[in-house]
Formats: sequence, structure tokens, C-alpha cells
Amino acid sequence: MGKVVLVTGVARQLGGRFVRRIQRDPEVERVVGVDAVTPEHHLGGADFVRADIRQPAIARVLAEHDVDTVVHLDVTGTPLGSGGRTAVKETNVIGTMQLLGACQKSPTVRRLVVKSSTSVYGSASRDPAVFTETTPPKSLPSGGFAKDAVEVEGYVRGFARRRPDVAVCVLRFANILGPRADSPLSDYFSLPVMPTVLGYDPRLQFVHEDDVVDVLRIASREPRRGTLNSGTFNIAGDGVLLLSQCSRRLGRPTVPVLLPAVTWVGSALRTVGITDFSPEQIRLLTHGRVVSTVQMRETLGFNPAYTTAEAFADFAHSRGPGLLPPETLAKAVDKVAALSPAGGATPQSAG
Repeated sequence: MGKVVLVTGVARQLGGRFVRRIQRDPEVERVVGVDAVTPEHHLGGADFVRADIRQPAIARVLAEHDVDTVVHLDVTGTPLGSGGRTAVKETNVIGTMQLLGACQKSPTVRRLVVKSSTSVYGSASRDPAVFTETTPPKSLPSGGFAKDAVEVEGYVRGFARRRPDVAVCVLRFANILGPRADSPLSDYFSLPVMPTVLGYDPRLQFVHEDDVVDVLRIASREPRRGTLNSGTFNIAGDGVLLLSQCSRRLGRPTVPVLLPAVTWVGSALRTVGITDFSPEQIRLLTHGRVVSTVQMRETLGFNPAYTTAEAFADFAHSRGPGLLPPETLAKAVDKVAALSPAGGATPQSAG
């Protein structure tokens, strides 16, 4: 008998891609896709069940299909369709609680994979240069998707203690980018002019959406010899980019704003529906965040195909040219840097 895999959040592009991909794996017998919304994309030969994971009925879905592997992708920062922030939080937190309750009662479930985020570490001025999976955050996220992710991981740890027979894998993804990226950060990078925090140039990491699908496959099947795919893992491409480098590679000028005024700018952007410039995102664009991926490579056995810079380049190519050609913008920045008292390059002028 092959594996029966249940995937949540299949109405989103990432969930749809993962479902279509794992159907080609020879050890997978059947895939069951679950979402409260009917997908607009095809799911191949997967069985689609329209169900809201916030409702107890999800337990019946697991039982009817004899599911042994659950891949929980319905943890996200963006609403689907007309849903707002309240619906997103309920799906993230209450939906996860219901799903874990159903998994706990299921005698067939043997593996659980949960999509999380490096945002659980927060972003603060006293942060370490690099977060490992065991580094406690200096400042816990106070709201938004980041706080949801912290709560979700807490419930998952409780489930793992109650069901030690189930292999549990939590994947903390850096910001996901690629041609189909749909997130508050991708919306921010798509603005014609990007507001930044005056005096700050944060370090950022990205993971390509193709690598996300590949690492989810590794996490959802039996580990290869010498690897272990249960535990918590940071997932990111090699290297970092400064926010100033990102803006130049996009060809989009920045408007530095004093830190107290950034909150007002963010509220204005949210009000007009341009992007979800939340307080947590403002902190990320102020202090940045970098995580270690040693465990991803050595324990999980995953090596991303894309570096941070390559993932960003693929995203930038899909968005088309900005207001300024990247070469022109880079030359202008270099000229300004040459006029500085130091007379040389600054971190912001590294392209």
C-alpha cells in the first residue's frame, strides 16, 4: 500500500503545486486536497474535499480516507478571496487546533509536516547576527502572521508530546519568492516606490518557491539513510541581500522615512489596499533577519537549488522593469557614495 497524503491550503498556488508534484512520487498512492475554497487551478488526479479546517468535520475527512501523512500548508499571512485578517488568523490558529485534534484521534496518521515561518524569531535591534532553530527571540512577535506562527508552533509541540509515535516536521521558511509569490513582502517589492526606514538597511533572506515544493516532499516521506526529517528546520537560500540591493535590482527607488512616520505610511498603504504593511513587516524592514541553515543541510538533507540572490532575481524578472533601469540606479547610488566624507563605498552601495 502506498501513502495517503492529505494537504491543506490547496486553493493557493503553493498548495496546488505541491499536490500536483507529489502525485508523481511512486510511493504515494493517493493525495487528498482540502480547502474551504474551491481551487481555480487543477489538482491533477488528487481528490479534492471542500472542508473548512476550523470545523470538526476535518476529523471525518482523515478517517474516511485513511490518511497517514498530513501536510499542513494552510498557515499564511494573506487572505484568500474576500477574507480579511480575522479570517486568516482563525484559519491559522483555530484551524491548526482542529486539524491537530483530528490527527491526535486518528489511528492511521504517522507523519505531520507543518509550514511555519522564520518570522517566529521576530525582528529587533538586539537580535543575534544569525538565528539557529534553538535561539530564543529577543522580542516575541506582538501581532499579525508572525504571532500566528508562534501560536501554531506551540500547538504543534503539544501535539508531538501527546503523539510521540507521529513524526513531526516543522519547516520555518524564510520569505518565499518566485514568479508566483503572493505575500505582503512580494506586494511591497512590487510598489513603484518603496518606503524604507531612514538610517537602516536590513539583511534579508529568501527561499524560492520551487525549493519550497522540493523540501516539502523531503519532509513528507521516509528519510534517506543518514538524515532525519522530524524536528524543526530553518529553510532559506544561501547568502543575504541588503534591502538597498533589492531595490536597485528591481529598479525601484526608495523613499527613506523617519521611523515614527513609517507606521503612518503602513496604515495608509493598508487602508487603500496596496499592501499589508504590518508592524511586524516594518520591524523586518528595519532590523532584518538571518537564520542558520546548517540543520537543513546536515540533518534534513536538503540543499536548495536557488540562493537568496537567485530567488530574488527570478522574482524581479517576473515583475518587469521598475521606474529606473537597475544599472542607472546603481550608478546614481555609487556617485552619491563617492561624495560621502569617507569617500568610498558604504554597505548600501554594494550591488
